[in-house]
Amino acid sequence: MDDRAFPLAYVQVNANLDILFCNNLFRETFVPGEGKSLFKLTDLYEGYDITARVQEAVIEDKNYRFITDVARDGKTDVYILSADEEVDCGNNIMAALLVLDNYIEVKENIEEVRYPHAMAVVDRRINEYFTELGGIVRKFEQDKYIFILNRSQLDELKQNKFSIMEQISKVDVGSIPMSMSIGIGINGTTLAQCMEYARGAADLALARGGGQVVVKEGEDKYQFIGGSSREITTNTGVRARMKAYGFVELIKTCTDVIVMGHKSPDLDSLGSCAAIFSICEFFGRKCHIVLGNINSSISALYKRLMEDQRYESVFINADTAIKQFKRRTLVVVVDTHKKAIVECPELVERARQLVVIDHHRKGTGAIENYSLTYHESFGSSASELITEMLMYMNKGIRLTKTEAEGLLAGITVDTKNFAFKTSSMTFRAAAYLKQLGADTVAVRRLFQNTLDAYVAKASVVCDAEFYNKNMAISVLRIRVDNPVVLIAQSADELLGIRGIEASFVLNEMDGIVYISARSLGAVNVQLIMEKMGGGGHLSGAACQLKDMTIDEALNLLKDTIDEYLEGKR
Repeated sequence: MDDRAFPLAYVQVNANLDILFCNNLFRETFVPGEGKSLFKLTDLYEGYDITARVQEAVIEDKNYRFITDVARDGKTDVYILSADEEVDCGNNIMAALLVLDNYIEVKENIEEVRYPHAMAVVDRRINEYFTELGGIVRKFEQDKYIFILNRSQLDELKQNKFSIMEQISKVDVGSIPMSMSIGIGINGTTLAQCMEYARGAADLALARGGGQVVVKEGEDKYQFIGGSSREITTNTGVRARMKAYGFVELIKTCTDVIVMGHKSPDLDSLGSCAAIFSICEFFGRKCHIVLGNINSSISALYKRLMEDQRYESVFINADTAIKQFKRRTLVVVVDTHKKAIVECPELVERARQLVVIDHHRKGTGAIENYSLTYHESFGSSASELITEMLMYMNKGIRLTKTEAEGLLAGITVDTKNFAFKTSSMTFRAAAYLKQLGADTVAVRRLFQNTLDAYVAKASVVCDAEFYNKNMAISVLRIRVDNPVVLIAQSADELLGIRGIEASFVLNEMDGIVYISARSLGAVNVQLIMEKMGGGGHLSGAACQLKDMTIDEALNLLKDTIDEYLEGKR
């Protein structure tokens, strides 16, 4: 092992404090001169206490900090850093957290006699990989590892594309391949702050579906590496049941509820809001839905909801919502986790009790001051997650036929008629809604477009440009009522052309260029859109570009696609 890459003085001792091993930096710092050596750690620092996690020491008029690791196999690792130069230490190292995403699922699906051997192989490969880089790696839970490397090693890890992830996925652990996520913290002022960044990065990687690396550099700068695999499905029903219980408790303890989705709402957003309204009504809590513009994609469902007298004064705008907000109002956000795109961001800031229910891969700008979150990136839609919670709530809750159809429409639109992001839970949710009276023909009517919208969509398909042989790029140039929804529908239509693996449709409105991207799976449109400041899923993503013309946006899109393709080679 080339321990010169490790930025901290490091020594290993036994229970008697005999030095078993020390790295180059330790020798250079504390054992100067030819032929000199230390035999016990107490020879260096007489007051060293092996039971103390952190302790300060003065050695030759210099201040040091001794950090003692947990003893393993009779050996204890001790890291020594200069207390006076701790800021430099934070800048020179990177701390990281490695998590085996689907450890529980793998354990449940592998033969009991094979499990110890398979996990021993995983442990050995992880240890060998980071040890060869000159780092220190330690396993502290069954599915979690911590490692520390020199900051300069990050470039090498990027160059080999974190090959450890592929190595682990190839370990024979049964029918389900092992997946891992890595959170890395750099540029903190201290080692502890780098570790805090690493934890936050790992949480973000898991929230985005796992199978990727997230680097957090400072307070709010992120880099995303990988994430080309599909989300890991980990929901066994227990999580949904606990979230349902927590949600009901919050409803019971609040005075009233305000629920909202994202701007430019779709059927998933409105259908989810309607279901939350019905749940609140069952538990005797007044509920309002914040709704801005009623676009063509939700107008049919909105009209059907308004035929129900219960909804007579339910829908309010953002200004009214702010006026009606009280100290004990419960705010519920559905179908998004980003504060910037909710119908009323000010409610998110004011809320003392906040619930977030979303299925999109987590990105920057996420709402953080929540009391409860049900955020599952493997879920097909917010409608599916809410339906799943309904199945574990009070059996007396009965949605109306229209509300059940709103949820089913939300699932249908986000799965593209059950073609994408569907799991066994998706079909169970649809079956449950069918039992509540949802009519698939009535749901189909909610998707009907006007003739003008249909003509505009057809023009997008006709004007499409083929790029890199398997991608289609087009621009919506005809004025329609809700262009943002129509470009998403047009991108879906382009995937119906043989040979097209990914589609991108652009539109300019009020000085902003909107891009909707879709994929059949071979191209990760989420990574492409994230490079342009947007986000989404592997098969569906979008972004918004300000202060840019359509032609400039087209050139940027093509450059970003080229960069993505170059990174895959």
